[in-house]
Order: sequence, then C-alpha cells, then structure tokens
Amino acid sequence: MHEASPPPPQTRPHAYVASYLLAALGGNSSPSTKDIKKILDSVGIEADDDRLNKVISELNGKNIDDVIAQGIGKLASVPAGGAVAVSAAPGSAASAAGSAPAAAEEKKYEKKEESEESADDMGFGLFD
Repeated sequence: MHEASPPPPQTRPHAYVASYLLAALGGNSSPSTKDIKKILDSVGIEADDDRLNKVISELNGKNIDDVIAQGIGKLASVPAGGAVAVSAAPGSAASAAGSAPAAAEEKKYEKKEESEESADDMGFGLFD
C-alpha cells in the first residue's frame, strides 16, 4: 500500500490560520504579516503572501474566542463516521422498529465473538 505524502509546506492553508491563532492567543490582538511569517518560518513553512493576506483580512478585528466557537459549531455538523444514532422519541414506531433488528444483530455478533474466543483459547492461554 502506498502511503500518501503530506502536501508541501507552502500549500498547507491551515498553517496560516493556526499561526494567526497562535499569535492572537499569545497576546497579540492584531497579528501582522511579519508576526505570522515569523511563526511559519520557525517550522520551515515559506509563507505565500496572497494566502497570508487573505487570512489576516478575514480574521483581523474579530474576537478569536468567537471565531473558534463558530468553527466548533461548524465541525459539529460534519459526519464523523460510525453508527447512526436512532431517536427514541415517543410515537416514532419506525425508528423503534428499525432499532430492533440492529439490536438483535448486535447480540448475534457478541455471541459469535464469544464462541470464536473460546475456540481460539483451546483451554490454555499464551501466558499461563
């Protein structure tokens, strides 16, 4: 399997925002281009002036705590994989009916897993 290499440092847009936030959280309420370039240079990233100016123009004058809160709110709506939560609201027969087969399948899986473990164990353990 071929492992994907990370993008070149100069194409990492999140680094510009992170650098701005680091400067702001460090007490600089209005980080300049020079401040952000200094942070980026410290980790080997050559700053692109266009991207840097875009980040500064978007964030300059905004309360960083509010920006972070808005970002967290946006991330909350991003699906993160895993099982879908089933609502147990009263009167929702469809969701209750849909959850019953899932629960039965989960129990079947647990029993199957237990039987596989006991077959693999063969009465002794690796460290007994």
